[in-house]
Amino acid sequence: MHSQDDEEATAFVKASYGRLLREAFLLCGDAGRAEDLVQTTLAKTVVVWSRLQRSEGIDNYVQRTLINTYLSARRRRAWWEQPFSRLVESQARDEYVGVEQRDWLRRALDALPARQRAAVVLRFYADLSEQDAARALGCSVGTVKSLSSRGLRTLRQRWVGVDATTEHEVRYA
Repeated sequence: MHSQDDEEATAFVKASYGRLLREAFLLCGDAGRAEDLVQTTLAKTVVVWSRLQRSEGIDNYVQRTLINTYLSARRRRAWWEQPFSRLVESQARDEYVGVEQRDWLRRALDALPARQRAAVVLRFYADLSEQDAARALGCSVGTVKSLSSRGLRTLRQRWVGVDATTEHEVRYA
């Protein structure tokens, strides 16, 4: 890699690291794994940097690499790496409602199948169009629509159950 390529790659990494880290966290639900996922993605990007500059598809390549690396790692996860559900419930509901909702969303996303989760994160967090999400996932637009729809339906069903339980606890506490 030449000096100019090094500088451009470094500038790209600095500019995109935060965005990629947020997306990776939503994909894998763990800060440490998200950092590993972004580091792996950016390492793969730097290796092919000069080729990417010629094609001007750097952002698409990075998005696709992030998703593929996540999906690949998700398939390889061993049984002992499965996360436990939450062990302790918070007693101070009023103070921590926002924190609990974000935690619930993270756990609910983690329970979705990997491709549904990736589709939901790309469409509704990264705010990609159906076409861009399809390109990043390497599938058709129709597949993105069905994955997103099924993922959102599952999240809504789980939220209705949680909301009903919370309301019952508040009324009868």
